[in-house]
Amino acid sequence: MSDNQKPDTYILFELAETNYAVNSQDVQQLEMVDEFTPVPNAPDFVEGVVFLRGQVIPVINLRARFRFEKRPFDQRTRLVVIRDTERVVGFIVDTAREFVTIPAEAIQLPPESVAGMSGRYLDGIATLGNRMILLLNVAEVLKAAEEIELEEIEIEKEGVVS
Repeated sequence: MSDNQKPDTYILFELAETNYAVNSQDVQQLEMVDEFTPVPNAPDFVEGVVFLRGQVIPVINLRARFRFEKRPFDQRTRLVVIRDTERVVGFIVDTAREFVTIPAEAIQLPPESVAGMSGRYLDGIATLGNRMILLLNVAEVLKAAEEIELEEIEIEKEGVVS
């Protein structure tokens, strides 16, 4: 949620029939899902790495990351390339279909009942018309316990590029 109460723009995506959003400032690009290079001993939620526009990018399947059932990729599946302060990572989502402005007054903090482990991934919950949208906290998704494993993949991919 913005401190200055001015509306922020978001990229909306769907995952397991739920609407999520990431701040558009965190998104580097959207891509169709293509081939990945598997990385040995990676956690289940890491599909591998992909080479995009001169960069080797680790790819995280958000379905697996959030412990939803995996499903085969199709024409609607997208790779949302996220730019964090320290890295670039791709999130596989079911579909990414909209770019919207969400006014600050439409965003509420997550209820305390989800504020524990799963709620830490959320910046807030927005309502637009009759839709509920979960605002993803990209930094928290990447900072979770498996971050150490992602760092190991970063080290391994440096060996692949060299």
